[in-house]
This record gives sequence, structure tokens and C-alpha cells, in this order.
Amino acid sequence: MLALSFFVIALLYAIVGFGGGSSYLAALAVSNVPYFLIPKLALICNLLVVSGSCYHFYKNKHFNKPLILPFVLASVPLAFWGGMFHLTERSFLILLTSCLILAGVRLLFIPKTSLESTKIPSLPVSLLVGGGLGFLSGLVGIGGGIFLAPLMLNMKWGKPKEVASTASAFIFLNSVAGLIGQFTKGMETELLHYWPLYLAVVCGGMLGSFMGSHPRISQGSIQRLTAILILFISVKLLIKVF
Repeated sequence: MLALSFFVIALLYAIVGFGGGSSYLAALAVSNVPYFLIPKLALICNLLVVSGSCYHFYKNKHFNKPLILPFVLASVPLAFWGGMFHLTERSFLILLTSCLILAGVRLLFIPKTSLESTKIPSLPVSLLVGGGLGFLSGLVGIGGGIFLAPLMLNMKWGKPKEVASTASAFIFLNSVAGLIGQFTKGMETELLHYWPLYLAVVCGGMLGSFMGSHPRISQGSIQRLTAILILFISVKLLIKVF
């Protein structure tokens, strides 16, 4: 059942260009998986899904390097640093629940705005945003794109394809850095036992990427459905924490 849920999560998130880290965390947190494995599993699955998106965006020349670079230059080292922090189970669950609620609300209310005129943010702003989200990504075990993309759309920092490609690169690099930071705390062999989850997200991510390119798929509806799922699991986590 956990592998099936990961397949569905990967499919839904790949449609809208995300990796699914926040929902993997939620699904793992309400299961019987040891809490110290949760960030590592989520980051591995994130990488497996979003690497395909990065390839397609790069191949189709959607990467805007002046827009992407300041975000990732600040986020990568701080994602590594965040991954090195040791959290108690209760602290991890409280932080995770807070992030999931924020992610669900932001995903639910991504505005449908006209982005005919966009402006790249200043270097200090990009570094501050990238660094803050990078640290949070490594600490909890998400890529951070689910926070970055709505912010970029709200602030009109890029056109939809630029925002999606920036979020994909952000998720990929933060997941790598955060995972390396997490591994400084230990290389658990138990991670190998979760191979069905890895297979599930690869299959779901491939199918989701294909569906996302189909003109009949409503990405807005998928985003709202995913947001409702995140918020529902957040409530279950709140009950578990308190």
C-alpha cells in the first residue's frame, strides 16, 4: 500500500513539475517507518522523480541560468548543513507538519496570473530566499520547489516554464545536498529494503511527466487535489504529535 501511494504521489507531482517530497514525508510519517529514515527516503524518491523533469527542461532549453544560479548557489550549501542537524522525533514531526500545512495552502492557492512581464529578483533577494529554503529542505527532507514555485509566480520572477525549470533544478540540487548531509549522520542499510518505493516513484514519475504534457490534463485541478491530500495528512500528523 505504501508503494502504491508513492506511485500516485509521484504521478500527481510529476504532472505539475514537482518531485513529491512533501507528500512522501507525510505518507512515511503516518506509517511505521523509523523517523530517522524518513528524510533520506523522501530525498531519494525526490531525486528519482525530478531528475527526469530536469532532463526535459534542459533538453528543451527552458533553463534561465541568470534566474536559477543565485537561488541554487545559496541553497545547496545550506541544504547540506540542514541535513546534518539531528532532530528529536517530536521536533521533526512538528517541523514537518508545519511545512506540510504551509505547502498545502500555497499549492492550493497558486494564483492564475498573467506573466507577460517578468523581472528577475535582485541578487540579495535570490540568495536570501534560496538559502532559507535550502536549509529547510535539508533539515526536513524536501526539495523546496513546492515553496519556491508559488513565490516566484506571486512575485512574477519568471514565466511558467522558467518557474518550473527553476523549481526542478532547485529540487534536484537541494535533494542531492540534503541527502549527503543526512548521510553524515549514518548510512543505514535498511534503505535498501525500500526498493519497491523507488521503483514506484520512477514509474509514477515517468507516467506523470507524459500526462503533464497532454493538453487535456488540467494542471490546476491536479494541484488542488494534491493540496487537499497534503492538508488531510497534515491533520492526521497534528493528531499524532499532540
